[in-house]
Amino acid sequence: MPLLNYTTKVDAYDTLGAIQKNLVRHGAKKILTDYDDRGRIVSLSFMVDVSGQLVPIQLPANVDRVLAVLHRQKVKCDWEQAERVAWRIIKDWVEAQMAILETEMVTMDEIFLPYVVQNGKTLYQAFRENQLKLMG
Repeated sequence: MPLLNYTTKVDAYDTLGAIQKNLVRHGAKKILTDYDDRGRIVSLSFMVDVSGQLVPIQLPANVDRVLAVLHRQKVKCDWEQAERVAWRIIKDWVEAQMAILETEMVTMDEIFLPYVVQNGKTLYQAFRENQLKLMG
């Protein structure tokens, strides 16, 4: 079965706007869209207030990997379609996370912990590169 949203026609910029609106509604601050040298959206960065301190978060979209998966699934698409799919999937994920937030089972920083940026890398990236050890 193909990836979620593989047939979307919604422009990536429209989807980004929906993501931003949802994040702001739930307390995000200072939203920034990052682009590569070709003007393609690479990530969405924002800040959340954690105990009075603004903490940077970065949500990446790895469009090349989405494109590779769609091709393996025999879905005919170009890079722009993979970009639309990637951001729609992120939008759906953010919506689901915000629904859990609204139940008060979690906090914003708890949801986005792997995406917290420190020294130019997300905590997840630092963990994967063995710069952040969680287990002894």
